Amino acid sequence: MASPAADDYLKTVYAHTEWQDAPITPSQLAAKLGIAPSSVTEMVKKLAAAGLVSHVPYGAVRLTDAGLSRALAMVRRHRLIETWLVQEFGYAWDEVHDEAEVLEHTISDRLLEGIDERLGRPRFDPHGDAIPDAEGHVERVPFVLLADAPAGHTGRVLRVDDRDPELLRTLETAGLGVGAEVLVRESSVVVGAVERDLDDAAHAIWLSR
Repeated sequence: MASPAADDYLKTVYAHTEWQDAPITPSQLAAKLGIAPSSVTEMVKKLAAAGLVSHVPYGAVRLTDAGLSRALAMVRRHRLIETWLVQEFGYAWDEVHDEAEVLEHTISDRLLEGIDERLGRPRFDPHGDAIPDAEGHVERVPFVLLADAPAGHTGRVLRVDDRDPELLRTLETAGLGVGAEVLVRESSVVVGAVERDLDDAAHAIWLSR
């Protein structure tokens, strides 16, 4: 099943469980992809028939080993391209997602390898997501969602959700980019000597444990 649409499904299933454990449901998959549930049902059946996902009616969608391998290859492409656009072309971290969505389906494996080499084999993209290596290995570090971190916890920002460009711009202005050291309080965080309200950011930031 070689198609950009299939790759997008697999990548979305993978990303859903990358920073939390609950598997994705067809309705969640439809919402993330912006596609009608009926269309998702048909595609999931095709992916299951191809051995890329496992699924029972009304149940969660999970990647098989073959599906995981293909998803990691697409994730690698997407995140390397995002990193390339930031480091080589001066894109801001809130501008790269949509560009990478297009380019990940068009560049050759040779060009991708050249990008990886030129960037010095980066391990993480601009949002803190791990970049799988060419063999599909992914670096993991212990993390906690900011919303789940207890008051008094100190940690480094490991990852910021990249789905909302406006939120990314707000977090950058607040100094809450990847690598920032923060102290968690009841309803705020302290970055440097400045206290910031959490607002919607609590569910979009992951900290080191």
